[in-house]
Amino acid sequence: MPLLQVRNIPQDVYDSLSRLAQQDNRSIAQETIVLLRKALHLDQERSIRRKNILEEIKNLQISGTEDFPDPADLIRQDRER
Repeated sequence: MPLLQVRNIPQDVYDSLSRLAQQDNRSIAQETIVLLRKALHLDQERSIRRKNILEEIKNLQISGTEDFPDPADLIRQDRER
């Protein structure tokens, strides 16, 4: 993974970044990545891509699903083991 190093950050910017990271229970590096993704609109692209994939799955013509076991029953059986 590439490394990004930023020097001479104004104190007020660093303090705000540090405060946000602490509020979100993230490291400063993690918070920086989240903020950069938002600023570059990369978070929206992931969300749109995810919605498109889910829509494609819904549109699949899968037959024979009525024979599948109920997921709730499978979870219950697993928990009772």
